[in-house]
Amino acid sequence: MSSYVKKCSECGSINLMINKDKGEVICRDCGLVIEERMIDFGQEWSEFDSEQSEKRRRTGAPMTYTRYDRGLGTDIGQKGDIFKLQGKGMSKFFRLRKWQYRISTAIERNLKLALAELKRVASYLKLPKSVEEEASRIYTMAVQRGLVRGRSMESVVAGALYAACRRHEVPRTLDELSEASSIDKKEVGRTYRFVTRELGIRILPSNPVDYIPRFASALKLNPETQSKAVEILEMAENSELTSGRGPTGIAAASLYVAALLNNEKRTQREVADVAGVTEVTIRNRYKELFKKLNLKDQMKEKEEQEEKQK
Repeated sequence: MSSYVKKCSECGSINLMINKDKGEVICRDCGLVIEERMIDFGQEWSEFDSEQSEKRRRTGAPMTYTRYDRGLGTDIGQKGDIFKLQGKGMSKFFRLRKWQYRISTAIERNLKLALAELKRVASYLKLPKSVEEEASRIYTMAVQRGLVRGRSMESVVAGALYAACRRHEVPRTLDELSEASSIDKKEVGRTYRFVTRELGIRILPSNPVDYIPRFASALKLNPETQSKAVEILEMAENSELTSGRGPTGIAAASLYVAALLNNEKRTQREVADVAGVTEVTIRNRYKELFKKLNLKDQMKEKEEQEEKQK
């Protein structure tokens, strides 16, 4: 017996008790049964170490969209138990396994292949599990809505992964998705826009700041240069220089400028290769930043300080 924080609907008393044997909540003052058939959510066994806990636990892994059956299905003869049988018993379970595969629906067969491809591309791009889970959910919704018909499975997988990257603010470019999935960049972008529009997925524009750590790491720039690039990007955003321009191009240009200011010079070609843009894009964004943000004054101050140190 124990106290129960609730009021009796009959007399308003809070002097209640729980009868765990009967699963009831009873008012001590008037005897009214307030609740009955209560469920006991406590475990029904005792465990004294982690090994006993693992053996006695009957729940499985959590549901996941990365499996075609969301991890709830059961496969026959997957762990070698079937080979311990003899004669007719083994033949029976081989037939059951064959029919289990045959009676799966077209959507399940599509998901089996597509989610395996999605896992491969996600592993190639080193994406976190949260992005993989979100991409699997988007692809499953696309299949259920019939959006895959007339399109290659690989392009829809790439489009779903790109959408998931954008939603979780994990910076990956269309060029990287195209390289990982062997699908043309334009096709990936077209499929991504179609899937997000049809499923009503709202995607915010990419933030150039998200690309700075990756590009700085690839170019082996120090933290001061990385911080300076972020500062330049914030100034550019306040001056409305980032609107209407590709996030990778403006991020790469700000890193190029920051490297110049911090005496970590990198060629435009090196920065363009890392960012996946052309040298012309770097040059144009670089000129815009210098002109609009008055960075020439900072360059002069830097040169004067260097001359004094000499």
